[in-house]
Amino acid sequence: MPPRYPDMPPAQTIHSNGVPFSVHVAGTGLPVILLHGFPELAYSWRHQIAPLVQAGCQVIVPDLRGYGHTGTHGALHDYRMANLALDVTGILDALGAARAVVVGHDFGGALAWTLARDHADRVLGIASLNTPYTRHTDTDLLETLRAHKGPGNYMVFFQQPGAAEELLGRDVYQTFSGMMRRPALSLQAFRQGPAHWQALPATILGQEPALWGEPFLDAQELAVYVDTYRVTGFTGGLNWYRNLRQNWLDGAGTDDRVRVPALMVSADRDFVLPPETTRGMEQYVPDLARHTIADCGHWTQHERADEVSSTLLGWLRQRQWLAPA
Repeated sequence: MPPRYPDMPPAQTIHSNGVPFSVHVAGTGLPVILLHGFPELAYSWRHQIAPLVQAGCQVIVPDLRGYGHTGTHGALHDYRMANLALDVTGILDALGAARAVVVGHDFGGALAWTLARDHADRVLGIASLNTPYTRHTDTDLLETLRAHKGPGNYMVFFQQPGAAEELLGRDVYQTFSGMMRRPALSLQAFRQGPAHWQALPATILGQEPALWGEPFLDAQELAVYVDTYRVTGFTGGLNWYRNLRQNWLDGAGTDDRVRVPALMVSADRDFVLPPETTRGMEQYVPDLARHTIADCGHWTQHERADEVSSTLLGWLRQRQWLAPA
């Protein structure tokens, strides 16, 4: 088993959608569920839990399917977004939460948008860190990436069984110590860099030292990720990417509009999901608030933990879901 996460509320096992989920639950009040991205863990939200609890929230933080103490369960098709959304609604059911505020980062943001679109009756509001809402397109995202970014693009590369696991897993310490860093460059400087950077190759994840500056994890925090992924490997998280085409197929004919209040938090140095990827979202997300965090890369809730917490709390209070400070 992976090591237990320090500085987190105790985890409990919650059975949902046929899977025993490891879920950290703290506080009482407004249900807020925090959904992590790749390659992360429930532990990635450790800085946000106490501020939310103190403000009057019941904070729910799962290791999502394929990750950490939840582990890898089911077949590849069980990692499609439609099924992952049922994982989350089942966790809410088990906790007696009729509706919740859903907060997601990276792929957790994509899952949060899916919940807001397809399960609006369970979602009071949605906040996404870095990940834009995208309507259903005429072309599969993978086809678009292959055409415009090439086969080396990380999402395309991740489709290859075994290859991505080998790249990320050959030296797990190097993967996380190289990746979990603040960006060394502005977005403009990144775009003026070598051509292969613009394709967002898989090596951008920790293996392009010119891109990355100071680490934001201390030795103990880094060890949580390294020790966990040495046990679990990366396949569970990669399975989310390996359902991109299925997600596109599943999305055909759905109503593209998000009909719950939303908050979009962007980071001005995110090379992977830059702020301009959120342009035009208001057409499909009419009740949208925005916030951009300066001098921040992709790992937003680590790099600017206090600003993320205060932004979330400000929005929750503005919506009158929490009492004023």
